[in-house]
Amino acid sequence: MSNLERPFITCHVLDQSKGKPAAGVAVTLQLISPSNGSSEAAHFLSKTNDNGRIEQWQANTSGEILAPQALVIKLQQESRIPDDGRLQWKLVFATEEYLGKGNTFYPDIEINFYTDAAKTHFHVPLLLGPWGYTTYRGS
Repeated sequence: MSNLERPFITCHVLDQSKGKPAAGVAVTLQLISPSNGSSEAAHFLSKTNDNGRIEQWQANTSGEILAPQALVIKLQQESRIPDDGRLQWKLVFATEEYLGKGNTFYPDIEINFYTDAAKTHFHVPLLLGPWGYTTYRGS
């Protein structure tokens, strides 16, 4: 996949208990701030591939916004990007669905973070175990 096709927000899940990528983890990406101007929050869905990575996001709305980049462009066109250029996003990882009911302390892991207005690539790795997790800004 070329950098032009890659979403500007990506993530990668590694299963520490197995020592390998976590395939099939359902992940939701949501824009928190600024709002997208509709009553329905803009959010995108995906599942990690066999390498534990998210390669594409699918919009969970029936509107015209198909990707996070398109949402940012819409906000820019409507002059709704904050003066500081920061956008707040949330990733939610369905960890209990992946690890199995009763096999984790965290049924979902929610990570809130900031990006600029899609000028940079942001990668959010998640190191996942049944009783804990670690995350950081990747490259």
